[in-house]
Amino acid sequence: MDLGTVIGSVMIVVLLLGAMAMGAGVVAYLDIPSVLIVFGGSIAALMIAFKMEHIKGMFKIYLIAIKPPVNEELQSLIQKLVNYSMKARRDGILSLETDANAEENEFLKKGLLMAVDGNEPDTIRELLEVDMEQTKGRHTLNRSIFGKWGDIAGAFGMLGTLIGLVAMLVNMADPSAIGPAMAVALLTTFYGAFIGNIFGAPVENILSIRSDDEMLGKIVVIEGIMSIQAGDNPRMLEAKLLSFLQPTERVSQFE
Repeated sequence: MDLGTVIGSVMIVVLLLGAMAMGAGVVAYLDIPSVLIVFGGSIAALMIAFKMEHIKGMFKIYLIAIKPPVNEELQSLIQKLVNYSMKARRDGILSLETDANAEENEFLKKGLLMAVDGNEPDTIRELLEVDMEQTKGRHTLNRSIFGKWGDIAGAFGMLGTLIGLVAMLVNMADPSAIGPAMAVALLTTFYGAFIGNIFGAPVENILSIRSDDEMLGKIVVIEGIMSIQAGDNPRMLEAKLLSFLQPTERVSQFE
């Protein structure tokens, strides 16, 4: 569970509800026409912009922002690659077959097995990079749903404002109709900003960070596999892979 994402989301809702309660009351900010325009309209627009399977998977994607999948720490991944390198240098690369079949990291397992099978280095790198790019592409599409939702919700908020203003101007002779029309005009903008600043840009950004972290792990694996197949010295392999970490995170097992 990512406490930062959870605490931030809860704080936004609590602060907004608190401000509403201290003002006109929470109920005053509930308006069915505004909900239909912004929430209903933005979801309908998303159904046009994306495939239905993408819309159905929005909740699962959102959960990744709150509870990201458990990825292997880079430091432990580097240590594992160094150990594989030491074993390959000592006993030959074929000795890694058993370890490769038992490897839980599917991307690392795929690379190790290709190396053990004697594939050309360029072929291994190309296949692993294709796998990585396809994963990155899926991540980009998934997070763009939330960014687009924020943009569309803001636009529908403006549409609702125009609808409310037109209704207000048409009914200027009827004072009782001005209030509801003004509520639609203002609350649609509020709802659009609410979606955009809670479920739009922030979720898109944290999903981008999650994707970058995963891609970094895959890059480390690719460079490690290439070095293992080339028979590089384990110390040199470790030094190269540790360069992907922050200086304060670099811990060598040879020291």
